[in-house]
Amino acid sequence: MVRIRTRGEEIRRFILENIDQHPTDISKLVADRFQISRQAVNLHLKRLVAEHALAPTNGHMRNRSYKLAPLVEWRRVYEIGRGLEEDVVWRTDISLVLGEQPDNISEIWHYAFTEMFNNAIEHSGGTIIHVGIKKTAVATEIAIRDNGVGIFKKIQLAMNFLDERHAVLELSKGKLTTDPKGHTGEGIFFTSRILDSFDILSGGVYFLHRFGQVQDWALENEELPGTFVWMKLNNHTSRTFKKEADKYVSEDGDFGFSKTVVPVELARYGNEKLISRSQAKRVLARVDLFKTVMFDFTGVDTIGQAFADEIFRVFHKEHPDIGLFPINTNAEIKGMIQRVQAAESPLDSMPMLPFNQGK
Repeated sequence: MVRIRTRGEEIRRFILENIDQHPTDISKLVADRFQISRQAVNLHLKRLVAEHALAPTNGHMRNRSYKLAPLVEWRRVYEIGRGLEEDVVWRTDISLVLGEQPDNISEIWHYAFTEMFNNAIEHSGGTIIHVGIKKTAVATEIAIRDNGVGIFKKIQLAMNFLDERHAVLELSKGKLTTDPKGHTGEGIFFTSRILDSFDILSGGVYFLHRFGQVQDWALENEELPGTFVWMKLNNHTSRTFKKEADKYVSEDGDFGFSKTVVPVELARYGNEKLISRSQAKRVLARVDLFKTVMFDFTGVDTIGQAFADEIFRVFHKEHPDIGLFPINTNAEIKGMIQRVQAAESPLDSMPMLPFNQGK
């Protein structure tokens, strides 16, 4: 009986984890996956509906579609000022709404929520913050929206960037803050990397990161006032904050935030080619704050000689203690980097940097 119950739990977990992508053909998917009849699948579907984990959306049983039923839906508006503090909001509201959770998940949500809520309090310049929570049997989503100036616009103005999209490139590197005396600039970087999904919409820019992907993305978006942050985490993940944070700690005993990944594609505007030294300097901005820098060339098909030379010869010569590692390079980019490396004189040549297999 234990074996049968365990298999039933496995089937129902599979249904819940795949229902979003297969709302209308989940019965066929499950029947094929577990080699059971449609009637047996329907019994599992009925049980999940009875447990309020699934909600039927339309049709009779034969043509019925399903969606995850919200176990929790909660919203509240907070006024900035009047002693509003993120730890108090977490303790008196958010943690209670989320309910009992495994310690690792509670720690992740505690960090992510308080970091993003604090950003809205201290940096948005707005007057109110909207918070929404939705929890299903599979995952929890938290949305935070303020009515301030907009995170990308504020960074652009504070750092004198040419374009709001440049702010996304700098956020992707980490250690970016408009208040260096009060903040380390690590909050958004680590929050984006410990969650399953992390999105920021502000102004005309849409920033997103998905867990397990090296690359961050900046997309054009309709103008949106203020800043909207959307976060999602699986309720059953075994992920821990420490394990994910340790990926960006050097191996030489320095426990600081010393590694970063630079999504090179974010340095270009539109369809322009990455060929100039000024573009390379955009990529290199603030990377001297790290000991190990991985330049991710996902989405980049070609680079110019000047661009490669500025990063992999000039910058390296000026900062020999910083490890520079190109990743996700195609044959053309790899060849260009090797070409500028080979241009070093014998007296000050540097070791050839390792390449991954790339595309």
